Amino acid sequence: MIGNSGYGTVSPLDNPSHDARLIAGTLEDLGFTVMLLLDGTQNDMKRSISQFGRDLRDAGPDATGLFYYAGHGVQSFGTNYLLPVDVALSNAADLDLVAVEAQSVLRQMFSARNKTNIVILDACRNNPFSDILEFNDNGLAEMQAPTGTFLAYATAPGGVALDGTEGNSPFTRSMATQMTTPGLRIEQMFKNVRVEVIEKTKGQQTPWDASSLTSDFVFAEEEPMSPEQLQELQLWKSVQASGDPVQIMLFLRGYPEGAYAQDARALLAVLMEKELTDPSAPKPVPVAKGPSEAERKMFETAQAEASIAGYESFLKAFPDGVFAEFAAGEIVALRKKNGTDPIGEGVTPAPDTALAATPPLTVQPAETVTFTSAISSELSDLSGKSIADIIKMSPLFPPVDGLPDEYWKDKSCSNCHQWTQDRLCTQANSYLSLNMQRSLDKKHPFGGALKRNLKIWAAGGCP
Repeated sequence: MIGNSGYGTVSPLDNPSHDARLIAGTLEDLGFTVMLLLDGTQNDMKRSISQFGRDLRDAGPDATGLFYYAGHGVQSFGTNYLLPVDVALSNAADLDLVAVEAQSVLRQMFSARNKTNIVILDACRNNPFSDILEFNDNGLAEMQAPTGTFLAYATAPGGVALDGTEGNSPFTRSMATQMTTPGLRIEQMFKNVRVEVIEKTKGQQTPWDASSLTSDFVFAEEEPMSPEQLQELQLWKSVQASGDPVQIMLFLRGYPEGAYAQDARALLAVLMEKELTDPSAPKPVPVAKGPSEAERKMFETAQAEASIAGYESFLKAFPDGVFAEFAAGEIVALRKKNGTDPIGEGVTPAPDTALAATPPLTVQPAETVTFTSAISSELSDLSGKSIADIIKMSPLFPPVDGLPDEYWKDKSCSNCHQWTQDRLCTQANSYLSLNMQRSLDKKHPFGGALKRNLKIWAAGGCP
């Protein structure tokens, strides 16, 4: 780290020494071994650069070398020079005798044969030799670097960088902040720096970089995720890619205070706003098959008989049928009612795990639920209303905890879902799958009764 502020024969600079200290402290906190030189003479700079090369060679091929310079810099005939504080020049021909060629740093790095090197030049603040005619080019020239090198300039080739008015240059201040971001790759880091500096300088300064890196590099390593965090991230990526408001709502129910909850709510708001203002037809959802005639007749026979043996016979014939879940629930209910084990020895057994996992349902014959028939519900606002009535109502509860009122109050399900009887039947058929049983018990803007009745309605063919 070299920061030259106290020039003697050319204009001094306010901030380079502060900048070098800031970057040195930041890198030390990140685990780098740092050598800091402030207000270096030509001899000081050459000795320091030579020592830097030796240290880098000793560190081995997996080491990362970083050279940072803040201060005056000029170019002559396409070659960049870093100016020591004791520089004195009256003729351009003497420049290489009184300054330090920037390419000498790259030669030291190349000699180390290490995998990754970074050169950062916060120079070219102004031209200190404006009275020498040969120095008519502003800024620094773009350099050619060996493979595995990242070059960063405070401003574009030929441009002038600002020294800054707040104790540090805008380039270095932004860079020190971005370096500490866990997991941020160097390419993205300097892109963020560029955006910040352009904004801060109102377009007067555009940082520049060039890369020949062959591997990824981050200044601050990301802490490894726990299995739970990784699972949440993978689920969020899947939900985010789907662009499906329903999936996002379900994600928020599972992770209401999770790391991605804020992003999920923001995406949900955008999608809902789009649906409300651009009512395009939703993509068709595959419709689950209804019961076969043989399954329907056998289930009606089991219902009429209302015995454990009848329902067990049905489950043996149709273990994955539409009414399998209903039959399993009836078996559990009958066992509890009779107080007997499955073979009638008068002992109440522990329920079968698979059956106990399915809560008993009070099953009405499928024919009794139609699109326009009244349903019963534990919610007085719904009891006595039909499915057709309910989907036109405003939700009783927010679809997602914390969702702003303007996105759900005084809206109906049809505002977002564009439900018709046919489209609602498509969704209701999805509840016939055994894998969807858990979704029947989840919180719903109209409570669980609507879902249960939709399932019975679908089982009957959506009359």
